[in-house]
Amino acid sequence: MYIIAGLGNPGKEYENTRHNVGFMALDALADKLGADISERKHKALCGRAVIGKEKVILLKPQTYMNVSGESLRAAAEYYKLSPKQVVVIYDDISLEPGQLRIRARGSAGGHNGIKSIIAHLGTQEFPRIKIGVGAKPPQMDLADYVLSRLGQGERKLLETASKEAAEAVCEILTEGIESAMNTHNKKKTED
Repeated sequence: MYIIAGLGNPGKEYENTRHNVGFMALDALADKLGADISERKHKALCGRAVIGKEKVILLKPQTYMNVSGESLRAAAEYYKLSPKQVVVIYDDISLEPGQLRIRARGSAGGHNGIKSIIAHLGTQEFPRIKIGVGAKPPQMDLADYVLSRLGQGERKLLETASKEAAEAVCEILTEGIESAMNTHNKKKTED
């Protein structure tokens, strides 16, 4: 069993913002699997599905980004899963918009949601899929940037990246993380 967690902030005011790309990716995965993410449990909205032979819990923490770890820890403890059985999908400002980066472990890299998860799980050893949202403009505050609404072009790009992240989750669970890294950690090229 695995938990697949997409990070974001709850509420209409945060929809279609860079910080909610984890929620977008989890929705894309739910659509792909025919799952419903509406059960309230573990301070999150949850759904159930199967990928390959693995049962998965789809998890959208409703705690707000900076304390996402509370929800993930509650779910991992409830299902008696190790951190290596928790896949986290989230936004990354150090990657070009739409670029994916899959890792088996790593630091928070300044991301407060990941800092919270590391603190609550007690380790950096959990798989993650980062979705690039691009660097903030120099004159803009970081929080304002990640919480600002996506333009039409950006939204289309991140919807495509969200579908790719859903594919990457399936590959991680069926083929292994190395295979998913080889497939998806490629620099995007202009067509």
